[in-house]
Amino acid sequence: MNRMSTTKDLKIVTCLLLFIKLLCFCESKVDSKHTYQFINTGPYLVAYKNVNKNKNRFIELNYKVKSIEKKNELTSLSGVPTSNVINSTIDINILNELRNVKVKRNISEALHMATYEEMRKDKNVYVLGEDVGLYGGSYKVTKNLAHFFGFARVLDTPICENAFMGMGIGSSINGLRPVIEGMNLSFLILAFNQISNNACMLRYMCDGQFNIPIVIRGPGGVGKQLGPEHSQRIESYLMSIPGLQIVACSTPYNARGLLKSAIRNNNPVLFLEHVLLYNVEEEIPLLPYTLPLDKAEVVKKGKDLTILCYGVTRHLAMAAAKKLSNINIDVEVIDLISLKPFDLETIKYSLQKTKKCLILDESAGFGGIGAELYTQIVENFSSYLNKKPVRLCTKDVPIAYASKFEEACIIKEEDIVHMATFLHS
Repeated sequence: MNRMSTTKDLKIVTCLLLFIKLLCFCESKVDSKHTYQFINTGPYLVAYKNVNKNKNRFIELNYKVKSIEKKNELTSLSGVPTSNVINSTIDINILNELRNVKVKRNISEALHMATYEEMRKDKNVYVLGEDVGLYGGSYKVTKNLAHFFGFARVLDTPICENAFMGMGIGSSINGLRPVIEGMNLSFLILAFNQISNNACMLRYMCDGQFNIPIVIRGPGGVGKQLGPEHSQRIESYLMSIPGLQIVACSTPYNARGLLKSAIRNNNPVLFLEHVLLYNVEEEIPLLPYTLPLDKAEVVKKGKDLTILCYGVTRHLAMAAAKKLSNINIDVEVIDLISLKPFDLETIKYSLQKTKKCLILDESAGFGGIGAELYTQIVENFSSYLNKKPVRLCTKDVPIAYASKFEEACIIKEEDIVHMATFLHS
């Protein structure tokens, strides 16, 4: 985290501290029914202590984030065991204020928060992959986690994807919850056998005797001059494997909530993070939260055209939507999030309204995510459409290293504007 980001965080926490101290000095009636437990959780920490129940309530904030749970309720926001919890009584108004507090994070930091919170909540959660321990991951998602939880739970592996994928799957059969990081998701082609024949088949072959709660995550997509071997879109390679759920994050908010849900899921989840989006920033809630893995997000409502996108194409679609609004074309932008299965209900409601559909797909046109989505829309919703759907995809060629050739292969903002204008005409 850079110095500027740290300074902003400290300002946020300082303002929050002053606000809570002001509340502490004010006369207010504390409802004895609202007794809360507040957890001391390391780098994402807001610790609460009740010095004197009858008089002053002192609240201590130690930098970033804190988990809160109601006493006598096991389904808490954090789920941390009660042995790790400090009892305290606090005014319900302060809790409500904390629920509204937000902090600015980028996607890498949001994923780090989610991983830390789930490792703290459940001792069976662990991370393995190349350089995840001492180095902290290729994009610092696991930075310092080895120092908090030990190198046995943040396990550096050899450069052998099929070996550590198999080890993760075997550990999941025995009750652990591995988060397997690929340094680049393109490398997971080397672990295709383990993902397909082991992770996604074992539960079926054993008649449900085993759960396979693994998360396979890491950077993917077309970056900036990464060359053909590092620019593969693995989602289109793995989408036909039965038993695998595929999720693509696109913002810090959905990255944190989706990763927490993926870790808690009892089935294999391929969690896609685009290599160009790690530094995208936005404000996210201070307190922990989860998001459903199978729901699309309506990013922008509109009436003239539905744009279906995921990952980096969400940001291209939103940039194009601003330009289209200048020529009175009101588009609806839907971030698919779940690439397998698709949230067809959300897509249906949008198409009933707009009657037109533009699909943005970073994978190749032949056999890609967009091809399957196109098929399902035509099969299920063709009666709603005034025109047949249109796909914009990456060219069906190896992605070149040279920047000009790379640009010629991928979807660009102007492509979306031109095609949206054509569909609207």
